[in-house]
Amino acid sequence: MASKYAEAIAQASAKHPQPGKTFQYGTAGFRMKADLLDSVVYRVGLLAALRSRKLNGQTIGVMITASHNPPEDNGVKLVDPMGEMLESSWEAYATKLANAPSEEELVQLYSQLTADLKVKPDTPARVIFARDTRASGPRLVECLVDALNATQVEYTDYKLLTTPQLHYLVRCVNTRGTQYEYGEVSEKGYYEKMAAAFKQAMEHSDKPKGSVSVDCANGVGGPKLRELVKYLPSQKEGGIDIKITNDDVSKAESLNHQCGADYVKTNQRAPPSSSAKPLERCCSLDGDADRVIYYFLDESNTFRLLDGDRIATLAASFIGDLAKQSGLSDKLKIGVVQTAYANGASTKYIEKMKLPVEFTATGVKHLHHAATRFDVGVYFEANGHGTVLFSPNALKAIHTYDPQSPAQATALQTLAALTDLINQTVGDALSDMLLVEVILAHKSFSCAEWLATYTDLPNRLVRVEVKDRNAWKTVAGTAERKLETPREAQEMIDGAVGKYKEGRSFVRASGTEEAVRVYAEASTRGEADDLANNVANLVKRIGNA
Repeated sequence: MASKYAEAIAQASAKHPQPGKTFQYGTAGFRMKADLLDSVVYRVGLLAALRSRKLNGQTIGVMITASHNPPEDNGVKLVDPMGEMLESSWEAYATKLANAPSEEELVQLYSQLTADLKVKPDTPARVIFARDTRASGPRLVECLVDALNATQVEYTDYKLLTTPQLHYLVRCVNTRGTQYEYGEVSEKGYYEKMAAAFKQAMEHSDKPKGSVSVDCANGVGGPKLRELVKYLPSQKEGGIDIKITNDDVSKAESLNHQCGADYVKTNQRAPPSSSAKPLERCCSLDGDADRVIYYFLDESNTFRLLDGDRIATLAASFIGDLAKQSGLSDKLKIGVVQTAYANGASTKYIEKMKLPVEFTATGVKHLHHAATRFDVGVYFEANGHGTVLFSPNALKAIHTYDPQSPAQATALQTLAALTDLINQTVGDALSDMLLVEVILAHKSFSCAEWLATYTDLPNRLVRVEVKDRNAWKTVAGTAERKLETPREAQEMIDGAVGKYKEGRSFVRASGTEEAVRVYAEASTRGEADDLANNVANLVKRIGNA
């Protein structure tokens, strides 16, 4: 059935031979050393063509990025029509295509998938794509284009974008001309929508105090934030003073090096380049600008982290208050979705707000899916990746409710602005940063007051290299908090945890590396570190035996 494209697929594939490695499409798509990716990106292009044809010509997105990974890495992932992650059943097809060892077997597999999925080869296929600032990006784009040309796909190259900008554009393209139109299909449209919503959301707040220093990880978020600032109201007009740091994209080796959200979260300290004074607001993006982490130095010059858990609790409490003030609290079911990495103190805080909390396995696709079960679903991973989803029912209620007082009208106006300010397709560091700034302005909160809403349990995250990450499997339905295999490991971890006050620890295989991640928390910093080290040593011993 795929004979129409078979010859062209084989010819183009010969330029990008499979390097004899085994690849797996994971939470973040494919991600690895960039010099191994040529054949993978080519084959992802073939799958994008199949996916678009299967969905009757809807536009599929392809993003070439390795997010917070080092500069020598790169990656590729597919974006479905509403700007969401690739449907999970298709991840297996991506893996199969990536691992076909020869041109002949690749063509045979493509042909088989076309038949099995009942794809009509004559259906138009449409793809849009972009990349981050990595040096390997242009080469990998050529691999992708070879696949799109071989399968006669209509495509648009948006060049350099943040990952969330591409997700946004995919939804805009596919909703154009419908009642669910998401925005103008352009990068400029993204900035204009966000800036207009920010201005409206700030209308009934206090003027923001001080400035916010934004570390852009020397990635694509730097130039894109500089562009966004041109559309935002100035400080005199009630906007915020944004100081942009670490935005040098000219030196490839600077990307994510001693800066960025992952550095700050993992090391629990500000980037060495930071010159922030005590009590100044700071935040860090990651390399492709889909995560944001806040932090500050307190009056004693001690580093204080305000991570994804903090952003989730801030957003949930603010939106919950707006729902009450607008008269919509009975009409909107607001919930928070967390993973096992969420600090236990944040979970207790949300429960005190009388909001439901749901736990899922790690990975944005799991959180995103669970969040759709609420009218307003708030989800943030502790690493700073997250967003807020408003269901069609919530949007209708917000935009059609007849306010009974000026106070209700004001709350409704702010709530409506948030539905446009928040990028609902995926976690978006630029959007989330503006959301935090709006909430802090409305609450007249400093970072210290935000931190004081609850006290985090000290925690530590440790990465342990192992021989085979696939040997570390978690029990289904436990949100990855309990191990099934290796058999002896969970009992030993439970034994270690039992020795510490408020101790909690779990381990899970990395989705992108041959490693296992160990999380531990306890009532004191020393005990959290001690527990993490003890569990890490257990993992080392078992995983490398």
